[in-house]
Amino acid sequence: MDMKILVVGGGGREHAIVRALSRNSDVKLYSVMARQNPGIAQVSEKVLLKKETEVREVAAFASECAVDYAVIGPEAPLEAGIADVLHEAGIPCVGPTRMAARLETDKAFCRTMMEKHGVAGCPLYRVFHGDAEGACDFIDAYDDDLVVKPIGLTGGKGVKVMGEQVDARGAKEYVHTLGGDVVLEERLIGEEFTLQAFVDGNHLVPMPLVQDHKRAYEGDVGPNTGGMGTYSLEDHLLPFVSRVDYDAALEIMRSAVAAMITEGQPYRGILYGQFMNTRDGPKVVEFNSRFGDPEAMNVLSILESDFSEVLCRIVDGTLSQAHVKFAPKATVCKYLVPEGYPAAPVAGAPITLGDYGDALLYYANVEEKDGRLSTLTSRTMAFVGIGDTLEEAEAQAETAAGSVGGGVWYRHDIGKKEILEKRIAHMREIQ
Repeated sequence: MDMKILVVGGGGREHAIVRALSRNSDVKLYSVMARQNPGIAQVSEKVLLKKETEVREVAAFASECAVDYAVIGPEAPLEAGIADVLHEAGIPCVGPTRMAARLETDKAFCRTMMEKHGVAGCPLYRVFHGDAEGACDFIDAYDDDLVVKPIGLTGGKGVKVMGEQVDARGAKEYVHTLGGDVVLEERLIGEEFTLQAFVDGNHLVPMPLVQDHKRAYEGDVGPNTGGMGTYSLEDHLLPFVSRVDYDAALEIMRSAVAAMITEGQPYRGILYGQFMNTRDGPKVVEFNSRFGDPEAMNVLSILESDFSEVLCRIVDGTLSQAHVKFAPKATVCKYLVPEGYPAAPVAGAPITLGDYGDALLYYANVEEKDGRLSTLTSRTMAFVGIGDTLEEAEAQAETAAGSVGGGVWYRHDIGKKEILEKRIAHMREIQ
């Protein structure tokens, strides 16, 4: 019997969701996206080109198509209450309600919730609402470096780190540009890693650990981006995250889910935990209320379970570890971006695809006309290599990314053994 599933969003993350769902031939896919993603459109029964935050129109489309479930990719429609509106229309949704999504969309709520319920891993922080002078006074009085975070959504690019991107003066100037609506947090020193999990309101099932690379240029320098690439290892762990540290991070995630139940806002969907592994163990950099991009591409590329069944169990509240299995493979994802990205991306440049071998291609922000591809102003496409080892996966992704011609570039060092060894050495030095 056919199952109709709506996927909301048109980026690389959503292409990964669609590809994972399409492995079940009984699934019929429907899509809503602001701009057409050729990879998603190719396997969709019907596409609505509409801003994902126009939630009433999305819900009307879902009802018209008589979909059985909806899966929400990006964070903006979650903040706009898309899950609530779909539930009102009788359509089960894999994605938290607007109030539950505040774990990501309201950084002040996230920190105060963690403190209120004793969720471990919360850094020292202070919240300021429209109080730029108070925030600047706190910066002046604090003896060490701080991180300046806008309270709301910033697409992963709004955080400023003292001692890395700005000095104290620059931090205070940034506070004023934000109107004093900020969270100031201690700067955490360590190695970042991502732990994503499926959550059905009560039960949490983790996915393989992934490490992202936010900085634009090789060697982890340059401005922050949405993510230039990611890797995961065949044992689904990372060598700079001990088993004790992993268990601690997982317990933090479980505690956050339990806290949301206590708050009266059960969390259903994908929970993304961004952690900094410090000398004192993992600390929460942030929670996201959806898959990461590119992290979704790493984990969904090796998901062996029927993804549609996993989604059904999230909705029904019957999810367990027995329903989720990932292949024991390493993955490397390399994002291709337009020339000039991220400061001044060049749109309209032609792109030519070569022979990309066995790597998986995920389209993101790309235009297709008459079978020809061209750049837009954000990350263009990604290749995921899969192998028995990191070296095999990286070689596959590198060959694929190198086969593309035209106005795009990428970081060659993503997934290289040298960068992993650098992470391990850094963690040893800290501990």
